Amino acid sequence: MALFEDVIAAVEAAVEETATPGTAIGLVHEGEEHTAGVGVTSVENPLEITPETLFQIGSITKTITGTVAMVLVERGELDLDAPVRRYLPKLALADVDVAGRVTMRHLLTHTAGWVGDYFADHGAGDDALKRMLGDLRRLPQLTPLGEVWSYNNSGFYIAGRVLEVVGGAPYELLAQRLLLEPLGLEHSLFFTEDVMTRRVAVGHHRSEDGPSTVARPWAIGRAHHAAGGVSSTVLDLLRYARFHLSDGEGILTRASLDEMQRPHIAAAPIFGWVGLTWGIDDVTGVRLVHHGGGTNGQVAHLSFAPNSQTVLAVLTNSQRGGEVVQAALDRVVEALGGRKPERISVILDPAEYLGTYRSPLLDAELARTDDGLQLIVTSRGGFPTEDSPPMPSPPPVAVEFYERDRLFVPEGLGAGTEAEFLRGPDGRIAWLRFGGRVMRPLR
Repeated sequence: MALFEDVIAAVEAAVEETATPGTAIGLVHEGEEHTAGVGVTSVENPLEITPETLFQIGSITKTITGTVAMVLVERGELDLDAPVRRYLPKLALADVDVAGRVTMRHLLTHTAGWVGDYFADHGAGDDALKRMLGDLRRLPQLTPLGEVWSYNNSGFYIAGRVLEVVGGAPYELLAQRLLLEPLGLEHSLFFTEDVMTRRVAVGHHRSEDGPSTVARPWAIGRAHHAAGGVSSTVLDLLRYARFHLSDGEGILTRASLDEMQRPHIAAAPIFGWVGLTWGIDDVTGVRLVHHGGGTNGQVAHLSFAPNSQTVLAVLTNSQRGGEVVQAALDRVVEALGGRKPERISVILDPAEYLGTYRSPLLDAELARTDDGLQLIVTSRGGFPTEDSPPMPSPPPVAVEFYERDRLFVPEGLGAGTEAEFLRGPDGRIAWLRFGGRVMRPLR
């Protein structure tokens, strides 16, 4: 109970600091489960946040997609290492060679290599995923297949479609039948018409000069469901995490759950490693398996520490919710004996790093100022829908190198955030990996 009280105190302070309207928190520690709500669902129609309040969990949904895939693997119906074209013979991508070789393992580990942030709307019909796949040939191949980790939402559209074809049902129905219903996750829902009948949080955008404002639209396009379409509660997320810590409860074997949590590829600086959908970190001295999620004005987090059977779930309805998540996570990691890695600034010539780097959603400029180096991040729009205008951009932050090719934010807003420069075969900088995405230099 003492740890949960510390977590609540940290969350309340972060909520006030970031003007986050509401947060739900869940913790399993030393065999006890604790949940609480802080704040309200919406600044326009405020209802008290409770542990039963639904939030969008965003990309935590990817772990559900991966878990359903493992169920089909255990049934002998799916091979993670077979070419996806075994299941989708007409799959077409910008790189013809990649289209013929990409596997489900590539998709579930974000190593397929093409542009990952693409959010075209293909309606609410059962054919939404199938129609979405017709668009993917437009997306440029950025990195060689299987060699570089870069967060890839569009890969999960293909993964979801494979599950539909193999499982013989729409993705949402398959997830419900094979996982959500057997686990008793009655409050984990895909469709707006189901969510709207419950107490539900809406997202909010930050404002530098005034109060938070409601983020619209709320709904996630159906073609994006396999990548980030679930709304859930902290109660359901704690139950879901305990399943991943269990013997599989007759749904999966422990061996399959371990395979999901086995490091597959290095993924700094967002994750230390990526397994099958899960991120894996031990940089603090505590091994955490985790995933986050971000939708339009909502930020979610789920993590568990296998060695202590500790689980943390944090759901927020603010664009600045990541700061609330970090406040809670810091308290849990500290209680488990971990500590943040110490980053010590080093002096090096930044000339080759300076300039602007681009991804579909963001530009990031590393610039020299009189006081040092500054990272300026600018939203380009395109989320949550393809034609969405840019979201408010964060203020510039001072950054420093702590080793060759690696930056960090030493203090203030975003403190601890890191970025990494990746080099090509010729030794020159090929990408900046920031926010989990590789970004190409424009200079």
